[in-house]
Amino acid sequence: MVVRAIRVVCAMMIPLLAIPIGAVAHVDGARSRPPAPRAGHPGNVFLVGEPITVALPDAGSAWSLRDYADRELMAIPAGQTRADLGKLAVGWYRLRRVGSDEWVSLAVLEPLKAPIPTTSPIGVDVAMAWFYPEDRMADVASLAALAGMNRVRDRLAWGHVEPERGVFKPTTHYDTSARTWAESGLSALQVNHSTPSWAGSSGKRFPDDLRDAYTFYREMARRWRGQIAAFEPWNEADITAFGGHTGSEMAAMQKASYLGLKAGNPDVTVCLNVFAAHQRAQLDDLHANEAWPYFDTYNLHHYEAFEAYPHLYADHRSVSAGRPLWVTECSLPVRWSGDERLQEPSEADLHAQAERVAKIFAGSLHEGSRATFYFILGHYCEGQTQFGIVRRDLTPRPAYVALAAVGRLLADATPLGRCKASDGVYAYAFRARPERTYQTVIVAWARDGEATLTVPEQPGAVFDHLGRVQAPSGMDIRLTTAPVFIVLKSRDLRTLDLEAPPRAPAELTGLPSPVVLQPVFPEDTTLLWASAHRISGTEPTSAALAVYNFAETVQEGVITAEPPEGWKVDGLGPVRIKPMERLEIPIRIDPGSHVRRSVETLRFRGEFRGRPPAVASVRLAPDSSSLATRPGIAVPDAATPSAWDLLVSGGPAPRASVEADGVVFEAAPSGDPWFYPRLKLTGTPPIPDGTAGIALTITLLEGEDVVLRAILDETGGSSYVCDFVTRPMRGKAVETVALLEGAVYGAGWSAPDPNGKLDPSAVAALKIGCNSKAGPVRFKISNLRWVTW
Repeated sequence: MVVRAIRVVCAMMIPLLAIPIGAVAHVDGARSRPPAPRAGHPGNVFLVGEPITVALPDAGSAWSLRDYADRELMAIPAGQTRADLGKLAVGWYRLRRVGSDEWVSLAVLEPLKAPIPTTSPIGVDVAMAWFYPEDRMADVASLAALAGMNRVRDRLAWGHVEPERGVFKPTTHYDTSARTWAESGLSALQVNHSTPSWAGSSGKRFPDDLRDAYTFYREMARRWRGQIAAFEPWNEADITAFGGHTGSEMAAMQKASYLGLKAGNPDVTVCLNVFAAHQRAQLDDLHANEAWPYFDTYNLHHYEAFEAYPHLYADHRSVSAGRPLWVTECSLPVRWSGDERLQEPSEADLHAQAERVAKIFAGSLHEGSRATFYFILGHYCEGQTQFGIVRRDLTPRPAYVALAAVGRLLADATPLGRCKASDGVYAYAFRARPERTYQTVIVAWARDGEATLTVPEQPGAVFDHLGRVQAPSGMDIRLTTAPVFIVLKSRDLRTLDLEAPPRAPAELTGLPSPVVLQPVFPEDTTLLWASAHRISGTEPTSAALAVYNFAETVQEGVITAEPPEGWKVDGLGPVRIKPMERLEIPIRIDPGSHVRRSVETLRFRGEFRGRPPAVASVRLAPDSSSLATRPGIAVPDAATPSAWDLLVSGGPAPRASVEADGVVFEAAPSGDPWFYPRLKLTGTPPIPDGTAGIALTITLLEGEDVVLRAILDETGGSSYVCDFVTRPMRGKAVETVALLEGAVYGAGWSAPDPNGKLDPSAVAALKIGCNSKAGPVRFKISNLRWVTW
């Protein structure tokens, strides 16, 4: 086991104690015995052996008790206010009103034989402080504990706790939530989503002054010491919904927040402010800022298909600096249908949601996650998508029972490998503690239809995805698309021909500096796809470098710049900065005539006596709009309407026609509206060598909330999105260009790509189109060509 060097941060003069890799601070709670249901059985969750009584919402109706397969088990005549169901086996059940689609659900779980180990990687996102009133919090925490969860994730709004700078409310519902988690013996992770109005002009963006973040997190770590085990300083800062920050901006926020949290509680686990996506530019940008001394765990989210996991996790591992991976949101959600008030998935989707739970955890843990949190416990929808595994009244969906099966059977799981077999079988092996002692547990399912997995010995037990014991079937285990848990005593799995789990990268060492450097550029210069800021390609650009001192003593040193070759940076030199001071140093960036790439990197380094170096890096995108006016190589057949395949989400048949000097495309997309005409590339090679981008003249003629872009499809089916440097405007012909260097993998909808990056020689087709609101869309393109620097 590798142990990090002891870290010392001068701010508040509190030593930061070393934590072994893979181990993180954990709040001790009520783990002396397994959890038991609360009085009244909130959510109708029972344990095997308990007599089951469920309140009925209508005594005037007859009810039918039905199991997961919708088989009737008992008839309850009209006139009953409660249904006495006796004792039931593990499973998901519901009482359906006779002659109606209305139902009341209940769950029966296997009692935990021992407290869940504090090292178990199984967790769930609950967002309890936002979703539930204080008088329901203990009930919600009980549901998580009964399901065998070790970790839970909550939510925090900064301004609710600190409504004015330096003024903290003495008590809030967030305090009740923190206390409830601790009393329930659950290790809680807290995450903030927003900046209060007094600290920044946009609530979605980081605070203007990082001293505010430092102070806030210092106070929260002090306040919830012994209650909140870990903090994520921000949620999904890399996407526009939560500010659309560059990797450089995320690094600066991370550094200030880490120093504040450790000043408030040296034992708290400081997580990376979590990534929503794995856009290569943002990952590399964060890494270039050498932020790894400032996070104890590397955090990510994903909602992608299982086949995408190897590439997704490999991207994140490559910049994790060897820190433990925490996946603090993940799922493959389903859609709700029918009554808008209930937002309930269909029968098929309830089953699909349940079957996916074990698959998600198996894939995540195999790829190296040390803590995986399923999203989400409570009833929660985004549009037509239902994420929650319990209903508004806390009664369970089948996926809750599936989560409890994972919590129990994969307790303390560590991956052993996955089956290499190519006969349509997925099988992941773990060393886990399903019944107090360590055993081998295999999670397996068939890709399609049915398959067979032969295990090396007679299983001690086999459980389905809901944790129900299955009849013995020898060493040949019949599989369907619903996963099973196969428990073995032996660790000898050679007959399965396992592929070892991916190796964790080597740990990068380093100590945090109390001096933090923050490149400052206007928000409207951000190019998120490049994790960069747009600057002039011909004239000097004025910007700033903010310098913070979070030590208790004056810091003196020198800050220098490492610009791209041929560039000049003026304004830096010696610095003297007082404790908790912020200096904003004006700088002048001059690329001269040396622009050769669409994105360049500028680094800053501060050397302060007796301190680790302060490092910052920022990616800069010299204005590429001049490429749009350069001559190039015409894209074959682009001016021929019939050469385009008119792909649309739905609605009337789209059309393409010649009009004046271009091709006009028109459609009225419906559903989740999109319209992307596709042109097969016939050149050899399809994209000429040395191409920098796709230039064209484009006019948006009609449509609401239209975002026009280019998409490149590779021969293997993977797709990459290229945004236009100058955004097309309605009613105006715009000369613009989409840069190949800015191509972003279509996460969540594209076919997997083994090498994870755009390969111009493998591109088979070009799409030019848009996402929009439902309704008519019309645009014209002309002079489509490949251009070079």
